[in-house]
Amino acid sequence: MSAPEPENDYDSALSGWFSQPRPAVEDDDLLAPKKNAVDPEILDRVRDWTRERFKLSVDDAILVSEIACKLPGCPPLETAIAFWSGGQRHHFKLFKRVTEVKFDDLPFTWMKDDLIVPEGFECECC
Repeated sequence: MSAPEPENDYDSALSGWFSQPRPAVEDDDLLAPKKNAVDPEILDRVRDWTRERFKLSVDDAILVSEIACKLPGCPPLETAIAFWSGGQRHHFKLFKRVTEVKFDDLPFTWMKDDLIVPEGFECECC
């Protein structure tokens, strides 16, 4: 049985991208420290801004990470932010490096409910 034909140009491009061979990864590479690891103080700063912007308590968990993306049309590095408040997970992405994030880049406080992740939603970033 063969794979279904792509329905549009985007699906075709993704299919072509995923069909390319990937370079082999040594097991030691997975354990090695990142060459361009982000300064923990920068992550803390974005975490503090998120806590302030969304009026989160000190007990609310916040995850800030910089993600590399190699999909077509995706920025090479983006910042993913997830937080848990009131038993619900919220998340959003900023299409820039975490070192470039400013307080004003975060969504407005009134958008908090729009950032809730619906049950059953799968996301690789957070």
